Amino acid sequence: MTVTASSELRFDTGRVSLDLLATVTGRLSEEPVDRLDSPRRLTEWLYGTGLVPSGTAVAVDAAWLGRFLVLRDVLRRVVATQLATPPADAPSPDVPAEPLPTTPTAADVSRLNAAALAAPPAPSARSAPDGTLVRTLAAQPDCGALLAAVARDAVELLTDPAARAQLRQCEGESCSLVYLDASRGRRRRWCSSEICGNRERVARHRRRAVAAQA
Repeated sequence: MTVTASSELRFDTGRVSLDLLATVTGRLSEEPVDRLDSPRRLTEWLYGTGLVPSGTAVAVDAAWLGRFLVLRDVLRRVVATQLATPPADAPSPDVPAEPLPTTPTAADVSRLNAAALAAPPAPSARSAPDGTLVRTLAAQPDCGALLAAVARDAVELLTDPAARAQLRQCEGESCSLVYLDASRGRRRRWCSSEICGNRERVARHRRRAVAAQA
């Protein structure tokens, strides 16, 4: 399976830990797309999430990228176990999925906890030229501190029953993006109505057109 690169980063999952998972999309397709394929892309992601405020220096290198990719893989496996049991009011799939493990491995839980041990970057306020206060960091962040911020977010998410119950995986044909469903009635089906939702509507229209011609 070949993983290709893309220039688009997404920050719409509802949690920074899920935003890290969203840097690989299309896991269910033959060509998953990895958006975190270089230190430069990781730098863009850190700024995009707000973990590193705009204008704050950050020295990302290949070692940083490797550590974030390791955490991403741990999160992928742990989050998958929490998606194994759908909510009671979820619609039944047309084709039953293969059963997934419902308990994360002790090794993955240990890795997640270890990543969360370090202190996350300390926030700091400074005055802007117009007199308003803006957020910055007390010191230039290191890799371990930023990893801890993501890992702590994951721990808080996955140990909160109410938040955990909002976890959903996009129903797009090849999409694997996981997000928090805060919609009314908790019936959101796609990561984005404009992207996967629109693709499904187009595909449904085509199927109807073909059926009508048969």
